[in-house]
Amino acid sequence: MGKHLFRSSPPQEKQPAHQTLAESAVQECMSKINRVTSKWTSPSPSSDAHLFSTNSRREAEEFAEAVRHLHSTMHRLAAVNPSSEKLVYAQNLMQSAMNLLESEFHRVLKENRQYLDPECVSVRSYRSSRFASTPTSVSDSEDETFYEENAEEHRFSGGDSDAMDDLKMIADCMISTGYAKECVKVYKTVRRSIVDETLHGLAVERFTLHQVQKMDWDTLESKIRTWLPAVKLAVRSLFFGERLLADHVFSSSLNIVESSFTDITQEGALTLFTFPENAAKIKKLSPEKMFRFLDMYESLASLFVEIESIFYFDSAAAVRAQVINSLAKLGDAARLMMTDFETAIQKETSRTPVVGGGVHPLTRYVMNYLSFLADYDESIAVIFENWQVTSPSPSPESLAGDDARPEELYSSPVSVRIAWVILLTLCKIDGKAQPYKDVALSYLFLANNLQYVVVKVRSSSGLKVLLGEDWVVRHEGKVKQYAEKFQKLAWGKVLTSLPEYPKEEIAPEEARELFGRFNDEFEAAYRRQMSWVVPDPKLRDWIKISLSGKLVPVCSEFYEVNRFGLGGDGFNVRYTPEDIGNYLSDLYFGSRGSGSVSTKGSGSGSGTGSSTTVKSRGGRSH
Repeated sequence: MGKHLFRSSPPQEKQPAHQTLAESAVQECMSKINRVTSKWTSPSPSSDAHLFSTNSRREAEEFAEAVRHLHSTMHRLAAVNPSSEKLVYAQNLMQSAMNLLESEFHRVLKENRQYLDPECVSVRSYRSSRFASTPTSVSDSEDETFYEENAEEHRFSGGDSDAMDDLKMIADCMISTGYAKECVKVYKTVRRSIVDETLHGLAVERFTLHQVQKMDWDTLESKIRTWLPAVKLAVRSLFFGERLLADHVFSSSLNIVESSFTDITQEGALTLFTFPENAAKIKKLSPEKMFRFLDMYESLASLFVEIESIFYFDSAAAVRAQVINSLAKLGDAARLMMTDFETAIQKETSRTPVVGGGVHPLTRYVMNYLSFLADYDESIAVIFENWQVTSPSPSPESLAGDDARPEELYSSPVSVRIAWVILLTLCKIDGKAQPYKDVALSYLFLANNLQYVVVKVRSSSGLKVLLGEDWVVRHEGKVKQYAEKFQKLAWGKVLTSLPEYPKEEIAPEEARELFGRFNDEFEAAYRRQMSWVVPDPKLRDWIKISLSGKLVPVCSEFYEVNRFGLGGDGFNVRYTPEDIGNYLSDLYFGSRGSGSVSTKGSGSGSGTGSSTTVKSRGGRSH
């Protein structure tokens, strides 16, 4: 298996008695080497005894030095006496020494696997490496920072340092004496099997494009969930560790570092990095599936600088290109799914009014989707860059508020996209308010839906950053406008049924007529709104407080000024000022059974007739 650099010559005449100085040097080296090879290749009473071990490390170092010395003295002897018989003997002995070193190299690689696993590679292998100073696509300082930070995480104590030093010593010796090929072959065989086994343990499988495209979504999603942690471990532990190990062991030859590392890792790396591209090529992916693809994009993008640094070599260009291709295809898939999402909003045609004017399912769906989308801010910033939106048809003036389009308000393409989708949704919601027969309820519906949008934006850090505080404030103002229009339409007749400034007592007949009309209008308005709902507690409280502030003071003052006039002729004061507050507090929870109007019992406050009874509000669903 070795290399015969010096061929046997025909029998020569007997040499002079004295030996040349070169022959003496060769003989001395041969004696040392022969003694060691005989000791460690002959049957040993202890099978655990090895040349490269803790107890014999000094002997191993001397042996490696002797082998290198023999190689150099053989060259000197060949130069002065190429026909010397010593060269034949020395070459045979050199082959025996290489056999021993190769065997020990294989043994150290196999037996110290627990110390040579990528996550256990010593930081010392980085600091003594040659590729630390190799130029990369990132700056030298960035490269050094990356390896310093990550190598520290791979520090390990104990046997790994000795094992790595032993491997380096053997590799240096074999390479310097012309046996690099044999050394590298052993290294590649052992380390490739470890890489393959590790990837298998991470559940990284090789799939063709056809196999991926035939997967149902549950199967594909399961593969994606498995791939996400696997790619981080593979890059930051497996491939990074292999790079450090190869650099340490073969620090004497950058070419060997490159060839060994690339041959060991490239096949597994391509298998790992091709999967996202194949998955992204699946056609007709529904918008809900975008987030899994963004997960893959985010993971791969976050590892890109590390991948470029680890797979820097020219021979690893295919790996870097595959990562770039996968990122591009994932971006294409995300844009396509986003387009389908926007199209689905535009094509949503349901006309059935939401009971009680609550939040429409479309509003919930869109805002939950956007809230999740905004969490991928860095990824979508790249994916949506230079991606123009097609403005929708002119939005209702009540929604737009001005003539500014989203692209005129934001510089970020992502912000433009998000604002545009929300505007598109609100336009659709405006159309869905039309089927309500009660105009007041249609405005309550608009207020509820816009409030849901605003709360989602304010509560989502991602959306809040993308749209800004000004957007939130402007749309909060629009919610208030809707709510005020709702109040005016729903409670206008009640508010105008009593004098605005009832400072002076009026005739009893007129007072009873006005208060009776007030009672009728209030009861009608209350009954009409018993099933209406305001899901958001802050908006619900704001509406109630606003209504109370308008109704109760006027009612109280009129009641107090005309109390005695209202008590005559058996007049029934159905709703006292106190009753008004109680009834308002019972509204907008959306449950008819939570409150009712009855006429049993004695008059409340006046003691002159039947009164309203406010039933328990317990068990109401908000």
